[in-house]
Amino acid sequence: MPPRQEAVGPGGSELKFVGNSPQEVAKQVRVLTLNDGEHQDSTLYRLQKGWWLHLRLGPSLFGRKVRVFCNLPSKVEEPFERTQYRALSWQHDSSTSSTDDSSTYIEIFMSRPGSFHYYFTYSDSDTYEPQGSGFFSVDPVLRVGNNELLPLDCIQCQTVLSKCLGPFSSWEAKLRVGQESGYNMIHFTPVQELGDSNSAYSLRNQLKLNPIFSEGNHTIEYTDIEKFTDKMRREWKVASVCDIVLNHTANETDWLQDHPECSYNLINSPHLRPAYLLDALLNILTQEVSEGKWEFSGIPSEVTEEAHLSAIRSALLGFFLPQVKIPELYMLDVNHIVSDFQDLARRRVPPVGSVPTPSPQELKIIPDPLYRRLKATVDMELALRIYNVYRSDSFDEETRLRRCSEDLRAHLDKLNSAIFNEVQGHLQAAVDNSIAGMRYFRVQSDGPKLKDVSIKNPLVPRYFTDYGSPKNIADYEELAYSPKGCFVMAHNGWVMNDDPLRNFASSDSNVYLRRELIAWGDSVKLRYGDKPDDCPFLWRQMQDYVELTAQVFDGIRLDNCHSTPIPVAEYLLDAARKVRPDLYVVAELFTNSDQKDNIFVNRLGISSLIREAMSAWDSHELGRLVYRYGGEPVGAFFQSSLRPLTPSVAHALFLDLTHDNPSPVDKRSVFDLLPSAALVSMACCASGSSRGYDELVPHHIHVVDEGRQYSEWFEAGGTINLKTGIVAAKRALNQLHYELGKTHFNQVFVDQIDSNIVAVTRHCPDTHQSVVLVAYTAFSHPDSDWRPHYIKPLRVEGTVDEIIFEASLQHVSSRPGVPSFEKPESFEKNSSYINGLLGYEVKIREHLKVSDSDFLEQEETGDSNITQLKFTNFCPGSVVVVRVSIQNNVVPSLKKLHSLVNAFTQPTPEVIPSVVGLGNVVTHLTLANLNRALYRCDAEERDEGKGFGAYDIPGFGPLVYCGLQGFLSLLADIRVKNDLGHPFCNNLRQGNWMIDYIVQRLQIDSGTKDLGGWLEEQLGLVKQIPRYLVPSYFDAVVTGCYQMLLQQAWNLMSPFVKNGSSFVRSLALGSVQCGGFVQSARLPQLSPALPPPLPPKQLNAQGEEEQACLTLSAGLPHFSTGYMRSWGRDTFIALRGLFILTGRFQEARFHILGYAACLRHGLIPNLLDGGLNSRFNCRDAVWWWLNCIQSYVEEVPGGASILQDPVSRIFPTDDSPPLPAGKMDQPLYEVMQEALTVHFQGLCFRERNAGRSIDAHMTDKGFNVQIGVHPETGFVFGGNSYNCGTWMDKMGSSEKAGTRGRPATPRDGSAVELVGLSMRTLLWLSAMHEKGAYPYSSVSRKNKDGSVFSWTYRQWGEKIAANFEKCFYVNSTPTAGEERSDLIHQRGIYKDTYHASQAWCDFQLRCNFPVAMVAAPELFNPAHAWTALKKLESTLLGPLGMKTLDPADWNYRGDYDNSNDSDDAHVAHGFNYHQGPEWLWPVGYFLRARLHFARAVGGEAEIQRVSANTRALLARHFTALQSSPWRGLPELTNSEGKFCPGSCTTQAWSMGCLLEVLHDLSRLEEYPPATLELVDN
Repeated sequence: MPPRQEAVGPGGSELKFVGNSPQEVAKQVRVLTLNDGEHQDSTLYRLQKGWWLHLRLGPSLFGRKVRVFCNLPSKVEEPFERTQYRALSWQHDSSTSSTDDSSTYIEIFMSRPGSFHYYFTYSDSDTYEPQGSGFFSVDPVLRVGNNELLPLDCIQCQTVLSKCLGPFSSWEAKLRVGQESGYNMIHFTPVQELGDSNSAYSLRNQLKLNPIFSEGNHTIEYTDIEKFTDKMRREWKVASVCDIVLNHTANETDWLQDHPECSYNLINSPHLRPAYLLDALLNILTQEVSEGKWEFSGIPSEVTEEAHLSAIRSALLGFFLPQVKIPELYMLDVNHIVSDFQDLARRRVPPVGSVPTPSPQELKIIPDPLYRRLKATVDMELALRIYNVYRSDSFDEETRLRRCSEDLRAHLDKLNSAIFNEVQGHLQAAVDNSIAGMRYFRVQSDGPKLKDVSIKNPLVPRYFTDYGSPKNIADYEELAYSPKGCFVMAHNGWVMNDDPLRNFASSDSNVYLRRELIAWGDSVKLRYGDKPDDCPFLWRQMQDYVELTAQVFDGIRLDNCHSTPIPVAEYLLDAARKVRPDLYVVAELFTNSDQKDNIFVNRLGISSLIREAMSAWDSHELGRLVYRYGGEPVGAFFQSSLRPLTPSVAHALFLDLTHDNPSPVDKRSVFDLLPSAALVSMACCASGSSRGYDELVPHHIHVVDEGRQYSEWFEAGGTINLKTGIVAAKRALNQLHYELGKTHFNQVFVDQIDSNIVAVTRHCPDTHQSVVLVAYTAFSHPDSDWRPHYIKPLRVEGTVDEIIFEASLQHVSSRPGVPSFEKPESFEKNSSYINGLLGYEVKIREHLKVSDSDFLEQEETGDSNITQLKFTNFCPGSVVVVRVSIQNNVVPSLKKLHSLVNAFTQPTPEVIPSVVGLGNVVTHLTLANLNRALYRCDAEERDEGKGFGAYDIPGFGPLVYCGLQGFLSLLADIRVKNDLGHPFCNNLRQGNWMIDYIVQRLQIDSGTKDLGGWLEEQLGLVKQIPRYLVPSYFDAVVTGCYQMLLQQAWNLMSPFVKNGSSFVRSLALGSVQCGGFVQSARLPQLSPALPPPLPPKQLNAQGEEEQACLTLSAGLPHFSTGYMRSWGRDTFIALRGLFILTGRFQEARFHILGYAACLRHGLIPNLLDGGLNSRFNCRDAVWWWLNCIQSYVEEVPGGASILQDPVSRIFPTDDSPPLPAGKMDQPLYEVMQEALTVHFQGLCFRERNAGRSIDAHMTDKGFNVQIGVHPETGFVFGGNSYNCGTWMDKMGSSEKAGTRGRPATPRDGSAVELVGLSMRTLLWLSAMHEKGAYPYSSVSRKNKDGSVFSWTYRQWGEKIAANFEKCFYVNSTPTAGEERSDLIHQRGIYKDTYHASQAWCDFQLRCNFPVAMVAAPELFNPAHAWTALKKLESTLLGPLGMKTLDPADWNYRGDYDNSNDSDDAHVAHGFNYHQGPEWLWPVGYFLRARLHFARAVGGEAEIQRVSANTRALLARHFTALQSSPWRGLPELTNSEGKFCPGSCTTQAWSMGCLLEVLHDLSRLEEYPPATLELVDN
């Protein structure tokens, strides 16, 4: 037996609560559910190293043989190979002995960081294609100092342009600026040799360092940098990250000349030739404009106006483009193709006869692979089939050929015209895009406003490198088609709003032709292909480059990740992780889609994505980004250490400024730098900045243009110190960010105080301390006459411990209390080093009392738990940070609650733990007590008369249950989403009403009083804590208690349930939901002589003891109280599943005996109504009752003793008055015998009190009841066309539709299921008599002449067996002499009735005959049974239920609506209740019948197939059960499984009958079923 693990049972996500800090838990487990056809490549699942992942089967996979494969190696020492997968092994929950699919799981240990792929297939399928797949990502573990953990959320990263660091000997002095400013990670742009443009990202040699790092004769090597980064890591506690550039290389790269195949050039990518000619043409335009050749045409050498752009457009469209004739590169030479066609057509006979002629539309242009002029072609064979045909308008061959050729020519001209227009469209777009670029760079106010046109400043950037010295377009075209074209290489760039998963340089892209690329003219785009064999040199070169980088640095930044071919990045990052397994990978992605982001994150194992604060357009948006990029909401729910794995947002490296962004001094205001940086530092994720931001550099430190070096730290002789810019404040912010991450302040709340002021709270769920930062942003420059204004006070629950710091950026001209908001004066760049603004200084004060603050004053609130802080002198550019602790009087309560939460996490599922006294309370609870504690619907609660009903949540509505399940059904959804804005949570925060309700309703009952007392004590603590924490602690207390109550329920049940799967356990809870004591719906008083165990008792209002047996509700909420609660047939259809299989033997016994007490007219009641007011108008309940007695005797230990139990008869004779309990006792077997004798004798009677008082709709004849046994067949029969005595009991009630008093489904005669049930009883009693366990062997009937006629039970059974098949089976093919063949419309089925008064009713296909198959399989020919079951499956089986009528039947109406008041007789007042709607309980018998007959017709293979299919079908019920707030299965659904508003939402027999199916399946697992002797009729 494989190892087992604790189940994630009903409410599985509610198990084992833990604090929000994973360090508190020994084992973190996340559960991922697999579903059929679910491919989750764009869903991100984040895990941590050392966690466990459980893969479980979703309901859609039940019954399938699922094989799961994963590429995570099983051992840490094994190398990771992306394409090597291992099969994973299934295990079973330790708490269950079942191999039920809901108890099966796979366990994977997160042994290493990276992203790993899984997929699954079906071993019972013909295809090996993955049927589902996905990724899970494991974060790397970074360490600095003396092996000190650097959590990802604690990263503070500063970007530096490596080229601005200068000589290597000066790096330490320059980088100390970042270290002293509090950064713990330095991001280096590439350290390699740069190209001629000096762009930081245009690398000339990937394996050689930038020579500017070397001095004198000492050449700096990678080992030198590795030693320095190691020093940073160990001594400074600063990690390092470096860019890798994989998409392009500098134009000057030496190895390109030896390996031009590494680029997209005109030889390996001839589809780029048209774009190259266009690029050449635009370059010629630049040259001629710069030389003044177009000045007289309105295009001067300085292009600065819109008129100049219009002239350029005209020149391009009217002069340049017509010269180059680019469309010809895509077009056909029509004359040449027609000539070829004629030559071939002359030598080929046209097709004749029925050979189909293809449509001319199928003939399309085939582009020339080399894109030569007029060299495109067509499929000539297809052209001949279309156009080389016989023609009725031609009388000689030459005429025919001429006309065929003319038609072909016309079509080719049409094709040419279409491709010409298409290419012209691309060229028009190219002109538009080119003009738009010129407009931005030369005309628009927000552009760089270039003027002169030159080779350095061309009108448009070049898209290709040139080779040689072409002078005119002819030279360019000659070069394009020469072997030297391999040195004409496409530049790289990016395409706005393009699909990042598409290669914009591929042959199916027109990006280059349409001029949609924002090109980087200094770099060549690299062409890898799909695998190393496609370009071996390039893959090897880049692998060496990436491995070197991983050797030196702690992490890699993937530059331009969205344009990096994913297979390339996968391969190279895999190589990097072999060098450094805990590699930190950060990337920039511009996909505009979380889903596409996730594809990259999943495939590449990206640790963090760069997010930019500069993308926010105002303070509200910046606050939203702070909240979005990490953390839980403040007051978040405690989550379980064993819980579902939920999708994540990619981890963020949130930067106040990236090195690609312009300075916020320019885009916003210098006064915004401090507050925006402060808000970024409060995000619960990695944070960062770019060098220069803190020094107030007012311009973009450009990756291309910047040639100066950074300044050094003052102690090393530089100019940067804590007084520079906002360095001091940034150090305080970085320290705060690190502290918050390290000490688990992982809950976040963002409050927009006004349009410019944002407050961010970081909360620690362990200590319940909070840190609140308030920032006054300045997205636009403050008015020079700014004056203080009213700001809404800051209110916090708790005590302000300190002001951690307050800071503001001020102009040097500011005076105390009078801030000055001068704009920066003219700024002068230092020629040698990068410098910032000098006219501003940061004022920072740390660790203050509120009374010492310049920004805050404490105000009285009248509430000792609330602290209110008024803002004073708080101006733009200011930040204040306060630390808040909970009030001292709350601390003891929170400590006790923390202990309670921790106690609930103890992994002891089989034994109820002693949780602060709860264990002892729970172990004394009975299942009847648990019904009250967990369930009870509104009507049941109100029936008690103690003032309680279902709890009503304002803004939401009443809960479905009064007990804890009502609350937990909601909480299960709220918790996993942390939906603290739900009305449920609002109600908890606003007052204690919900707490008081839960406690008080439990305390008013003696059985649950102690439980109420325990909850009062614990929830009393919850009342004392800050209101924002109430939902999370309420949930922890109530859910922990709820789980223990569930476990107690299962512990009180049979091993089948206690050790069962979560599916079994969930269904078994139906017995607790529906089984409860209800004052208005009692069982009859049982005999005082009843031997123990005796029925439970309780004190009534008068203090007297009275019987308090629970009763089984037919369904909630409709059948919950009064006479409508207890139905004979419903009770005994459900009883085996809900009471006997669950081990609730005494409840089963009391029900059997209680209904036996009411026997009258040989029947047990339809509606019990306490026994004194019972109705005896159903013919089937007595057979279900007898069926349950048999199950009790056979399945309950010592069950045969029930036959001797005394039954206090209420009506000893049909006409006797009701007698009190004990007046007339009989053993149960006598009551059973009476029922059988009355049926054998036959009886017609009229219901007592017949008329409107007992049935408002039935006609007079309907109150006449008949039962009997047919002497020729042995079939029980009864009823008439005016009543309905089986479970299909809908009585018409619409005057308007004319159905009042007319039963929809009389089913009189012999109903098939009753024949089967009676057969089962007869065989059992015969066997019991033979063993001496039942005193009677027969029944007798007195004839009118006084003679007596008897049948032994065996004879009676033989009579039924001899007649059943011939009377009920409808042959698959017509046979001679078959009865009423005119009424047969479905063959290969069993009739629903035999000899009904309406003959056509016999032949209706309904869902009842499987009951007979399960009850008495001996009656059925196995082949016939199998045929009928297959017919039933194909015709009646719905998603959850069985259609109650054949959809082909003229009476079929699939949707039930009891409120329908139309004049349609088929549906008015719900007349179609059993005429199509899909009922759940018959599914149980259908599935059990299939399981029985499968082996008989197909052997072991068929039983295996059917078992698997049964599990698959039950998956829908498992889903419905888990997702219903009632945690039950409904009575019925409308057609095709649609929700039926009129249905009970949890129904006893629905759950009981399906539990029987699972029991049958479990027995098949334990031992092969015995072979039964089947009678071949």
